[in-house]
Amino acid sequence: MKIQAAITAVGGFVPETVLTNFDLEKMVDTTDEWIRTRTGIVERHILKEQGKASSDMAAKAVLGMLEKRGISPLEIDVIVLGTVTGDYIFPATANVLADKIGAKNAWGFDVSAACSGFLFSLETASRFIQSGAYKKIVVVGVDKMSAITDYSDRNTCIIFGDGAGCVLLEPNEEGLGIVDSILKVDGSGREWLYQPAGGSMNPPTEETVRNKQHYVHQEGKTVFKFAVTNMADVSYAIMQRNGLTADTVNWLVPHQANLRIIDATAERMGLDKSKVLVNIQHYGNTTSGTLPLCLFDFEKQFKKGDNMILSTFGGGFTWGSIYLKWAYDPS
Repeated sequence: MKIQAAITAVGGFVPETVLTNFDLEKMVDTTDEWIRTRTGIVERHILKEQGKASSDMAAKAVLGMLEKRGISPLEIDVIVLGTVTGDYIFPATANVLADKIGAKNAWGFDVSAACSGFLFSLETASRFIQSGAYKKIVVVGVDKMSAITDYSDRNTCIIFGDGAGCVLLEPNEEGLGIVDSILKVDGSGREWLYQPAGGSMNPPTEETVRNKQHYVHQEGKTVFKFAVTNMADVSYAIMQRNGLTADTVNWLVPHQANLRIIDATAERMGLDKSKVLVNIQHYGNTTSGTLPLCLFDFEKQFKKGDNMILSTFGGGFTWGSIYLKWAYDPS
């Protein structure tokens, strides 16, 4: 029987501090009503504690997941971590995470694909499982977006929040797990959603700091147009390729960037809203964290054998979709 990579456990974590739309009304020229109607976001969580970074949120999510599954960190073979807000330029946040959770037998690396970070990491990790070389892989999506958000820019500060989610991948020979994927990139989109400075193109200088070039830069209308089209098209394409219909898809797990993009994707797939997972109102866009946080929040509703489509769109541009069969019943 063919080996497939199946999700056998999920975890999630968001910081305690909550930043509401009403809080933002006092910071920038915006209103709760404006934010809700255009994005669907009501509040987001912010990692405020000094000296805390993406790895700390990831550690909370992973340790909670391993405890729930009854697995020691020493059993982990590999950590694949999607993020654009790593603790450092280097070493990889996966390395730091391994140290913080005591995964002394694991190796790992980071995947940088903006909001598609978790999806790209999941596909990468699944290939390691399919090869037969590894048995337990932790896949993490985490971002501390507050670290690169300009809270005087009303176009971006309303969108982003901080959070982490993770899954455990293990081999499955029952036909459950990841079945298919379609992943895409288009680097010509980099000017519309990116962090202008901090890399080798524009290393940090007094001028880049003064010009706020270390924050997220987004041309909202352009990104929205690309996201609506591409996220919807790739989700529909993976249904078509695998002979799925609106009736046979149990769940759409969409990237939580904007409620209107989620609605457009569901409409293209012909899905009833009851099958679409949405928690953007509580967390905003946690970038790489959105998909695993959705799995964590809604885990109790999933049943073994459920057909799920994970779908995303991210800066630079990156987008894609994964079709998987859920591997376990709620405990």
